Amino acid sequence: MNYNKKTVKDVDVKGKKVLLRCDFNVPMAKDGSGVITDDKRIRAALPTIQYLLDQGAAVIACSHMGKPVATFESYVKKQTEKGKDPASITEEKWKKSLAELRMEPVAARLSELLGKPVILADDVVGPDAQAKAAALEPGQILLLQNTRFEKGETKNDPELAKKMAAMAEVYVSDAFGAVHRAHASTAGVADYLPAVSGFLIQKELDFIGGALADPKRPLVAILGGSKVSSKIGVINNLLEIADTIIIGGGMAYTFSAAQGGKVGDSLLEEDWKDYANDMVKKAADKGVKLLLPVDTVVADAFAPDAKSQVVKSGEIPDGWQGLDIGPETVALYCQAVAGAGTVIWNGPMGVFEFAAFAKGTEAVAEALSKTDAITIIGGGDSAAAVQQLGYADKMTHISTGGGASLEFMEGKELPGVACLLDA
Repeated sequence: MNYNKKTVKDVDVKGKKVLLRCDFNVPMAKDGSGVITDDKRIRAALPTIQYLLDQGAAVIACSHMGKPVATFESYVKKQTEKGKDPASITEEKWKKSLAELRMEPVAARLSELLGKPVILADDVVGPDAQAKAAALEPGQILLLQNTRFEKGETKNDPELAKKMAAMAEVYVSDAFGAVHRAHASTAGVADYLPAVSGFLIQKELDFIGGALADPKRPLVAILGGSKVSSKIGVINNLLEIADTIIIGGGMAYTFSAAQGGKVGDSLLEEDWKDYANDMVKKAADKGVKLLLPVDTVVADAFAPDAKSQVVKSGEIPDGWQGLDIGPETVALYCQAVAGAGTVIWNGPMGVFEFAAFAKGTEAVAEALSKTDAITIIGGGDSAAAVQQLGYADKMTHISTGGGASLEFMEGKELPGVACLLDA
């Protein structure tokens, strides 16, 4: 995949209308109050927005929010599949579910951060959006409604993409968290407009793309999380380029069981044991160090206050389950990180949400904060961990896309990047 793409700085946007795809899929308070609980994604879009406005562009921003169901018929089908009583599924409930995913709170917060009004459309490509886009002046910003209110968005409907593109003259993609999806607003519009990246995507391509294409060595990849099945593509791809791969989290128990170890009640993907062994063999064949836990913290229940003890890996007693890497493993992994040139980290080392089983994740985060290596955090739980622990400013780059950064590390083509003009 070509990581060298044209950016907003490579096109003249003065006096032009620019369709800007952002990632404003922000977490909202569960009480329906419309309060944004974390505005990180909105802040991440500010450099590109401010640049476009300063260059005299008229910005038409768009984003999805959550997973709205675009039609009442689809809503009925989805609720029925969840086992809801058909009599309890009403049009009012459907409309309420849509109302909670409108872009009003985002427009208000974006306006505060920019220090200027953000015009909000009532629809995506309907009469209100079209009229407001047509009237938009250079230096002004318009935010369209939730792109997923249009049922053609997730299907990458060419008609929807064409209508969105018709409102603008240039397309700027800056929603890294959504570039792994071929949707109308992330990829389809590029069929009708010159398409370039914003600063956020450029940064992701520079750091993650650079680490994959030409890393400062040794390249150490730390992979955690619960399932081997969700990381197998990443492991496979990194075996081609990494010097050391570190395995933690729940998936370590599938590796342990594959090598004949006892894993008690630990998370285990029985069907993936052969793949785990294949990865071990492939690492040996390629001369890549594959580090697996040598000890583990086990608990007698999956609970924050469960009774715990440290045992050797592969010796977990029946009725106990592994919830974190042990102290010997922590020392081993931190030592590997200390000598690295580049570190990519994706996935916690244990059940990070329980304080008693967060020590492995905390130790890895601390080790990364102290190393001179280029440190790249691959979004999701790892990003949350370094932020919660106060190490965010010590990392070279924290990715804004969980699923997108994973697919990037797998070596997959990302539709929302592939559609951009090559530099």
